Parts: sequence; structure tokens; C-alpha cells
Amino acid sequence: MTLDAKTRTRTETDSLGTLEIPLDAYWGIHTARALENFPIAKRPISVYPDLVRALAMVKQASARANREIGVLDPAKADLIDRAAQRVIDGEFHDEFAVGVIQGGAGTSTNMNANEVITNIALEMAGREKGDYAFLSPIDDTNRSQSTNDVYPTAIKIGLALTLKSLLEELALLRQSFLTKADEFHDVLKVGRTQLQDAVPMTLGQEFHGFATTLGEDYSRLTENAYLLYEINMGATAIGTGITAHAGYGKAVLRHLREITGLDLETATDLVESTSDTGAFMSFSSSLKRNAIKLSKICNDLRLLSSGPQAGLGEINLPPRQAGSSIMPGKVNPVIPEVVNQVAFSVVGADMTVTMAVEGGQLQLNAFEPVIAHSIYQSITWMRQAMWTLRVNCVDGITANRERLGAMVGSSVGVVTALTPFIGYAAAAALAKTALLTHRNVADLVVEAGLMSREEVTKQLSPARLSGLHPITQAIPIQRAADSVVEE
Repeated sequence: MTLDAKTRTRTETDSLGTLEIPLDAYWGIHTARALENFPIAKRPISVYPDLVRALAMVKQASARANREIGVLDPAKADLIDRAAQRVIDGEFHDEFAVGVIQGGAGTSTNMNANEVITNIALEMAGREKGDYAFLSPIDDTNRSQSTNDVYPTAIKIGLALTLKSLLEELALLRQSFLTKADEFHDVLKVGRTQLQDAVPMTLGQEFHGFATTLGEDYSRLTENAYLLYEINMGATAIGTGITAHAGYGKAVLRHLREITGLDLETATDLVESTSDTGAFMSFSSSLKRNAIKLSKICNDLRLLSSGPQAGLGEINLPPRQAGSSIMPGKVNPVIPEVVNQVAFSVVGADMTVTMAVEGGQLQLNAFEPVIAHSIYQSITWMRQAMWTLRVNCVDGITANRERLGAMVGSSVGVVTALTPFIGYAAAAALAKTALLTHRNVADLVVEAGLMSREEVTKQLSPARLSGLHPITQAIPIQRAADSVVEE
């Protein structure tokens, strides 16, 4: 390594030649080549901080394992250990500069981590950055490792860390819907199937359904987390463990479990584990399921709040911003809309992951960078979408109680609640009459002599209509008058 005081650069060398590296950069020549080769996404891997932390955790665990088994000088191992900890603690993340989309199966990302951690360690030792004769990114920081075990392991650990924050936000969103379900427990409304009026329910039941479906997704995501816990450290290049000490695999697993707090396990077949990326496809699919169901809920919120005058207008979403540059006073459901768009992106990302998994060949999948980027983007956007949906929308939803009550009162759907008493044929005839005459169903039933006013009122109570107080006893059906059926 040589330093150029005038241009403030240092010269680094690899097997392809030499390059000038900014003197203050913690990354080195391998990262520099990646920056030249992959100006694709214009997004560095540092946009995913949990991935950066996970890379540092792998390097830290490897340093400890290598020191333990005697293949790395204790002083060097200690420097790497302490440097990696600083990255884990959030320092130097902007030095992880390679693009999220890159060729080389993640080698650029692995070398970026090796170079940054090595140069942090060199600086801690009072040495110049780039003094690789004293501490080498490859011979020391990457000892007993290959990109092909470091990279997928770091992706999985980082996703497991990010999943925790996603699940926390999902739980908060579910609770927000439960709170609204309790608030709206007595608000009767017309249910709908195929966008047509159906039988009554409460708005609370509808919102409780939203909470339940989110709870199911919480369970599915939690169950799929185990897919991230199988790692292939010790596999090195293709799973045969070449260049790694026989005791390295067990040692690095133990240290990784301690550092991450995750119940990690080493794959039983390292050759298979190094080439197979099916776990990423399964995990991505569970994110897609969550996104689609969340999008459906947002569709419902947009429908229920539509209008406010010429639509359903059953609920009011908090007004977040002016909705039009030409129509004064217009307010749009912008929060559900942005969540819908996140869901569309997650679906597309899942297809990208699927095709990238399929594209693997022989002993390695070269397309893990796009797999990692797609899943990390999905899980990050989903977490942020859940936050804005909860804080900027659901928590502030109110019910249009008078409008809901009026719609239930004029709905022929309530006649369904009377079919156990008057029979389907009479109920259908009454429904037809009510639609034609715009008269109240209860009045028609009483006038036809099918039920008393007291009994009709009882059976059309909110508790009965919503199924909160279901009928359980046998019910004798009244015979409808001929005039009623003929109508």
C-alpha cells in the first residue's frame, strides 16, 4: 500500500491491478471495483441496517471461532471482534457502499464487510487504513469463510432481526383494529356479499374480522421464521468445507447463537444448503400473503369510507391531505392507497424471488443479491406501511352512526332474520314488496299477521340481527297469508 498526500488517496492492489482509494474510506479495492461495475440500483446495502449488522455478527463470530480453534492470532481476532462490534452498534454503516443489486453472488458485499471491519481494526491498532500486511481483509477477517456461506447466513440473520420489528408493528396494528371493534360493538350496519346488500352485522364485528385476519398472519410469519434459522457456516465455497478447520463449523455456530440470540442450526447437508435458496422463496411467500390480506382490508376501508355523500359513507377516515388540485374540499383515502401500492410491490418482489431461486445452477445460486434486496425491501416497506396505516388512519376512524342506522332500517336484508318464523317463501315475498313500495319490513310482517309487533321488534333487535344472541330453540313457522305470498 502507498499513500498519495497530494490527492489524499491510498493505492491498493488486487489480482487485477491497482486502484486509488479515497484516503478516508474504510472500504477498499474490492468495494471500489463493485462501485464501478454495478451502478444499477443507486441504493447501497446500508439501506438495510439489519443486513449490515448481520454481516458484522458473522465476522465477529468467525473471529471468535478462529481464535478458539487456534487458526487466528488472538490479538488479530480481538481487533476484528471489537471492530465488528462497532458496526453492530450502528457505526460506519455508510461505509457499506456497494449496490444492493450486484453480480458475483454477493462477493462484493462480503468483501465490503471484510474491508470496512479490517480498516476499522487497523485504525484501532494505530495503523493506517489499507495496511493489510498487518491485518488482511481476506487472510484474517475472512479466515475460514467464503462468500457462499457468509452471505446467505447474514441475509437470514438480518431478516430474522427485521422480522421482529415487523411482528411488533403487526401486533400494534391488530390491537388498533381490536380497539375500534370494541368502540363500534353496538353499531348496526348492513353486511354485503358481492357488493350487494346482505344481512345485518355490527361495525364492530367487521373490524374484529380485520383484527383476526392480521392475527392469523402474525402466526404464519412466526411459524415461517424457523426457515431463517438454518445456516451453512463452515460450508465455504460449495459445501465441502475446504480451507476451514474441522472444528470451525461447531465453534462459529455456538458464537453466532450467543451473539444473535437466535436459535440457529447448521444444515445437515452443507452442499445442498449452499446451493438451495428455497427458504427465501417460502419466507417471501408468507410476506406476500400478509401483504395481500392487508391490501384487502385497505380496499374495504376505502369502500366503507367512499363518498362521503354519493358513496357508502359508513365510516370516516382521518383527513390527511387535500385530495385534488382542481376540486376544492376533496379528501382522498391516501393512507389505504399507499398500503395497497406496497402490497402490489411485495407481490412483484415475490415473483422476482421465485424466478431468482429457480435460476440457481449446480452448486450455487448467483442471484442471491436480488433475492436479498427483494425480501428486505418488502419487509421494510410492509413494516412502514403498517405503521402509517395504524397511526395515520385506523386510530382515527369514526363511524357515521346515523347513516348506518338509517340504512339498516330501510334494508330488506333484515327479513332474513324472520325466515325461521315465517318461512322463506313469505320472507321473499315481503322483501319484494318492501323493495317495490319502500316500506318498512317490520310493518309489512305485522300487517300480514305473521308476527306480533313485540315479537318482530325482539327478533330485529341489534343483538339478534348481528348474531350476538342467536336463536337456539326450535321455532314453529307461521303460514303466510295467500295475499302476502302472491305479492
